Amino acid sequence: MLDELQTKAAQAIVVLFETGNPRGDYSAVTVIPGDTGHLTYGRLQTTLGSENLFHLIDQYCAAAAARLSAGLAPYLPRLKARDPTLDHDAALRTLLEDAGEDPVMHAVQDAFFDASYWRPCLNAAARTGVTTALGTSTVFDGFIQGSWGRIAEMTTQRHGTLAALGEETWVARYVDERRQWLATHDRADLRPTVYRMDAYHEVVATGNWSLALPFTVRGAVIDDPLLRAGMRTLELRPRLMRGDDVRVVQRALAGAGLPVDIDGAYGPGTKAAVEEFQRHHGRPVTGVVDTATRAALAV
Repeated sequence: MLDELQTKAAQAIVVLFETGNPRGDYSAVTVIPGDTGHLTYGRLQTTLGSENLFHLIDQYCAAAAARLSAGLAPYLPRLKARDPTLDHDAALRTLLEDAGEDPVMHAVQDAFFDASYWRPCLNAAARTGVTTALGTSTVFDGFIQGSWGRIAEMTTQRHGTLAALGEETWVARYVDERRQWLATHDRADLRPTVYRMDAYHEVVATGNWSLALPFTVRGAVIDDPLLRAGMRTLELRPRLMRGDDVRVVQRALAGAGLPVDIDGAYGPGTKAAVEEFQRHHGRPVTGVVDTATRAALAV
């Protein structure tokens, strides 16, 4: 059984593949030309085409204190119908991005992805005999991207069972088979995602089957502070980051004697206050509240 940090590490690899950030991006909205999933959303990019986007937004709208529920609720019938015209609905995109800054959405997404993908992944791994953190991560990737069962069966047919080969050899062969399947897929949007299997090959080559920290995937360092962090990295974006975590940082800045509005929005004034705090404490002046700045603020 994986411990808490191994679980987070196994998931962080897949979150990195999906959003480009091992922390994930709850507000990420993507439409890839040719993707049969159509509009995708959230930390693990659930899709319109699977109907899971409907289920996610339905749960969010039903949650107490969901800030964007009134705006999103009218879209539920079209989400349920998997209406492909939603791929290019600018108003829906804005609502989804704004909802991604709501701590309620964070909680809903975490629960949704756990129930819909992570727990089924653990069950499949157990049935197959996969027990390591790295092996479980490859199973999770198959559940998120799709066709785990198909490639697992193909691997066993071509190379032998996990019991006969041993987990490390079987998982390495599974990664080989999945890479070939992606590289030759009829869907042009899937072929470039062979990078996922290349990344797994690199971790397999290090022998880090337990995902002992720290380790690097596609240039991103996955370490103890990142996995233990309970809050997002905060920075100034064109669409302002909002939420209780922003408000907590603003209160800490005000407590340090810096002029800042405690409004829960990470705007230019908050960025300037963060830069002043970093300057006074001998830290790189980035205007970004990362793990080190958060620690210095004692939040």
